[in-house]
Amino acid sequence: MPTTDKASSRDRLLDAADRLFYRDGVSVGVEALCRTAGVSKRSMYQLFESKDEMLAASLERRLPRYQALLMPPDPVAGTPRERILYVFEQVKKASAEPDYCGCPYLAVLVELKDPEHPASQVARAAKEHLAEMFRTQAEEGGARDPELLARQLMLIFDGASARAGARVERLDDGLATATVTALMDAAAMR
Repeated sequence: MPTTDKASSRDRLLDAADRLFYRDGVSVGVEALCRTAGVSKRSMYQLFESKDEMLAASLERRLPRYQALLMPPDPVAGTPRERILYVFEQVKKASAEPDYCGCPYLAVLVELKDPEHPASQVARAAKEHLAEMFRTQAEEGGARDPELLARQLMLIFDGASARAGARVERLDDGLATATVTALMDAAAMR
């Protein structure tokens, strides 16, 4: 087989994994993934050692798109406070989409519960990256305890994402943004 066919099969599998795992959870079976991708199970196992490896690869592949969605286009424009609020505005916008299911990285961590699972490691790194961004912005904004504020912001981010993804909370009323603003005010962040 030419390399382009393998790459194409790999891309189709990763696309299918991205859609199905996000929409239906990590329990989606190999047969459903292969059927959706139009790839045989044999081909899948030639490309990936396991479904677990494919899940991790799918999350890694999604990461640049996910980070680009959340991060301001110009990372130095605006104040640290505005950069943090930008993240929550993006979640608010995303949550209004009919196919929004919450943060894909949080969902994987909750579903798998195994910190050693390759997909859990990718998901944890994604969450740590966001927490570090919050901590850096809190520090630049003069927060009294940047680490604590970053942890609080992650709780709001994950809670808002999960509740909106489960359709038990709407983010269009500004609740998450108001909560984040109150936390930044309480931390004396400029």
